[in-house]
Amino acid sequence: MNEKDLRQILKELARQPHESEWLEFKQNFHSPEEIGERISALANGACLSNKTHGFLIFGIEDGSHKITGTTFQAKSAKKGKEELENWLLQRLDPRIDFKTYEFFYSKNVRISMYAIPAATNRPVKFAHHAFIRIGSYTRSLKDFPEKEAKIWAKGNYVKFEKKIAATSLSPQNVVSLLDTQSYFDLIKLPYPSSRAGVIEKFLSESLIEKQNTKYSITNLGAILLAKNLEDFPDISRKSIRVIVYQGKTKIKTIREFSGKKGYVAGYHELIEWINSQVPANEEIEKSFRQDKRMYPEIAIRELLSNAIIHQDFEEKGPPMVEIFSDRIEICNPGLPLITPERFIDEYQSRNDNLADLMRRLGICEEKGSGIDKVIFYNELFQLPAIEIQLQEKHTKVIIYAYKTLNQMDKKDKIRACYQHCCLKYVSNDKMTNQTLRDRFQIEAKNAAIASRIIKETLNASLIKEEDPASNSRKYKKYIPFWA
Repeated sequence: MNEKDLRQILKELARQPHESEWLEFKQNFHSPEEIGERISALANGACLSNKTHGFLIFGIEDGSHKITGTTFQAKSAKKGKEELENWLLQRLDPRIDFKTYEFFYSKNVRISMYAIPAATNRPVKFAHHAFIRIGSYTRSLKDFPEKEAKIWAKGNYVKFEKKIAATSLSPQNVVSLLDTQSYFDLIKLPYPSSRAGVIEKFLSESLIEKQNTKYSITNLGAILLAKNLEDFPDISRKSIRVIVYQGKTKIKTIREFSGKKGYVAGYHELIEWINSQVPANEEIEKSFRQDKRMYPEIAIRELLSNAIIHQDFEEKGPPMVEIFSDRIEICNPGLPLITPERFIDEYQSRNDNLADLMRRLGICEEKGSGIDKVIFYNELFQLPAIEIQLQEKHTKVIIYAYKTLNQMDKKDKIRACYQHCCLKYVSNDKMTNQTLRDRFQIEAKNAAIASRIIKETLNASLIKEEDPASNSRKYKKYIPFWA
């Protein structure tokens, strides 16, 4: 990787909400032994977190995540007369191929970074001991046998989609348990004239498997096409829940919906129910608005399908939609594989087969084209920018009801400016003061308001000038920090 790539990776890692099992920040060097223990812990933590790599970075403050630089020079550091990198490698078991990088983030701000591949098949040990990060502490892995067992189990890990939900079934049982009609309707194929034709197609999609003369339904088949998820006890806990609350808090529940069907079989019914619970918006009167709904249906649909696709099936709990008077919160178990700031332009799913089939069935968009639609329709409806929150074991996306510009706080405005800049960039365009005024419905005479929002977003390091050498403030163009 060149220095530009390294600086970009560093910036994205520094934006993580906190250190984790696979990420640790330090300012300066303490001891070679400490680095060895951290490499073991981060390799094992990356394995448990389904990350390809863990990172140990010198030059970032722990609490604030401020990039301050370090005096530690990882490439030239030594242990006695031996190069530190080689000394560490000799004491790791297995000898994982970690990479050591040393570069300048900016003038006089030196960074040392270890990129550590995730453990595979067995824990990584340093000096005959395996370590793991628990909170902000590095602990011995043997004190956490359940975590060690998970690392060993990864060697024989079977993805959720390929596990078996029901077995020893006849073709008639398969058709009675799965909504085969919905599949053929959505895939736009005529329903086969024989049950054998249905079975053949479902085998090709890995929705079922043949075992001697009987058939098994995979988790993929059950979670998408079950007529009733309660027929599959191991995955029934993953049925989608929708809760409607009175007001802005969870104090009083008005009504609740629990999806009994598979995600595909019950999707349109679920979306219709959610839309029926969304309040009307009396604030905006636009000629292009027909239904007066507070939120664009396509945004709700895309955010829900993303929650389904990107959930971590190994974590407890189902995807959940919570409707308040001023917002909708859509939550899925598991943390994303990429940082939230890159949702609009990058794509990585832990459930590839499920995602692929849902796209072909028309439930969600092509790769990478969902969040940009959410942002586009949010702007069209003059809504605040969506907010993405990473919690301990869940990812939450919040879509807010209409607010005037004056009702938005500074964070709302910065978030909206950044998302608008991203939307323009992926649409082969650039954000300007004019486009941001259009987004916020700011009159030309108040262009200074847009300028102030742009300046605050620049200060937050979320956008940058396309041409820093340009002196024309009026015609300046802006691009996302990652562009």
